[in-house]
Amino acid sequence: MRKKRRTDIFSLSFLDCMSCGFGAVILFFMIINATVSEQADKETVEERSEVSKIEREVLEGRKDLVQLRNALTEAKDDIVRSEGETALLLKRIQELQERLSQYDGSTLAKRDSEENLRSDIKQLEEAKRRLAAAPRDSGPAGNQVRAFTGDGSRQYLTGLRLRGERTLVLVDSSASMLDESIVNVIRRRNMPVADQLRSAKWRQTVASVDWITTQLSPDSQFQIYRFGDKAEPLVAGSEGVWLDVGDGTQLSQAVKELGSTPPAGGTNLYEAFDVARRLSPRPDNILLLVDGLPTVGENKPAKSTVSAGERRTLFGQAVRRLPRGIPINVLMYQMEGDYLAPSEYWRLAYRTGGSFMSVSDDWP
Repeated sequence: MRKKRRTDIFSLSFLDCMSCGFGAVILFFMIINATVSEQADKETVEERSEVSKIEREVLEGRKDLVQLRNALTEAKDDIVRSEGETALLLKRIQELQERLSQYDGSTLAKRDSEENLRSDIKQLEEAKRRLAAAPRDSGPAGNQVRAFTGDGSRQYLTGLRLRGERTLVLVDSSASMLDESIVNVIRRRNMPVADQLRSAKWRQTVASVDWITTQLSPDSQFQIYRFGDKAEPLVAGSEGVWLDVGDGTQLSQAVKELGSTPPAGGTNLYEAFDVARRLSPRPDNILLLVDGLPTVGENKPAKSTVSAGERRTLFGQAVRRLPRGIPINVLMYQMEGDYLAPSEYWRLAYRTGGSFMSVSDDWP
């Protein structure tokens, strides 16, 4: 008899295994997906927060930029207003300076006019006293070819050597001869020519040359040069030659020419001393009327200002142009600020055997 096969109810098939494996995979995927989603959501929140922060900063930056632009616009407006106000102030200052210059010029001219009147009155009173005290018989006439109306012979000029066969007179006609102070020199330099010629210092210089011409011997020779930026004779066409004193006509012509031309330019002592070298025969006496050390030399200066040391150097260069053996007689006029000039000119007069005179305000 054939046996029946036993059937087990609890058997595991291939499909069951596949189903379980697939379910496990799905479960694992769901777990991972949940974790990834949670992490992604977290990162997205952080990034959004960062973006919001950056957007706020950008917004603040734009606000600051707008404020800066507004401030820049206001600053430009302030600059424009300031420039306008500055232009108005400069114009006002210029107007005030022009008015002040006119006022100063008017005041200076009035003061000089008053001083000239007082000086003329004083001279007339002294001349009147001398005439009243003088005897009726004035004695024999002298040998002077020209007369000079002044206060007479000054005793403090006893040492001045005015005799010689050939006398060269060198007159400083630079701008500094307009006044004794630098400020007034600048003011007078900008005045009309008539006001410059009325300068007390220049009138005294012209009077000094006039007095010197009266002391020359009729049988001697002379030459008068003025020097500013360059040296030139007072008698036109007489450059490099000697003139005869004679009857004094050419002397009067020279003095008239000097008094009709105002001082100007720098002080070129180099060319002035070079005149003595060019004259033939050379002078036996030189009279130098000057108020300070030179400001111009052989070459044109590279700058507009000259220091005290540079002026002394220019003086040394000029002295080396002088021929040897000629006495230099210096008449020194007052000028503020040039403290080295008196000592340098005194040494020059001493070394050459000449004399040095500091001209007083009331001479000649």
